Amino acid sequence: MKKVLFITMLLTVAAFILSIYVYGAMPILIASHWGTNGQVNGYLNKNIALFISPVILLITSIMFVAIPKIDPLKANFDLFKEYYYGLVVIISLFLFAMHLHTIAWNLGIKVNPNTIMPIALGVLFFYIGMMLKHTKPNWFVGIRTPWTISNNTVWEKTHKLGATLFKLSGIISIIGVLASNLAIYFAIVPILISTVVLIAYSYVEYKKIS
Repeated sequence: MKKVLFITMLLTVAAFILSIYVYGAMPILIASHWGTNGQVNGYLNKNIALFISPVILLITSIMFVAIPKIDPLKANFDLFKEYYYGLVVIISLFLFAMHLHTIAWNLGIKVNPNTIMPIALGVLFFYIGMMLKHTKPNWFVGIRTPWTISNNTVWEKTHKLGATLFKLSGIISIIGVLASNLAIYFAIVPILISTVVLIAYSYVEYKKIS
């Protein structure tokens, strides 16, 4: 855990330092949101835009590192902690990459978000799929429906299916880069469908044994 905390704090400090370093070169209004066509459709004052991401990164890192300590079923975290802490690092890298993209864009290095986002989300979804296969019952991480939380067998079956669906969603998201302006839909739609399927599946499996 110390190694994970070091990596997340290093990324957080790097994000803050980078924001301070480029502050003077940034316009007052910074492009901060892009539409599905890859064009800017939202701006923020640079005092907010440059530091909101590092703050979110800090809060997220602390929260994820603290979760295993406060979960009533924290003993179960030891059974998949390597995968969990890997997720913490990947999420931190994801947030840092989004921060870099925002800064680069406003410095004139305009990399299409429809190229970066589907790949980044695809990697994240695929790793979550890897983790789900090993995730044990807890109150914070995994596919937590009333039915998975209520029965360990339903938990195991749902997470086994979830591992496959999330990996598939990740692959589809990455392939979606080829779809240009539709790329973001290749990232969002499969994961939404997977979520609905998993909720329904956990309910059906619970009813079978109740």
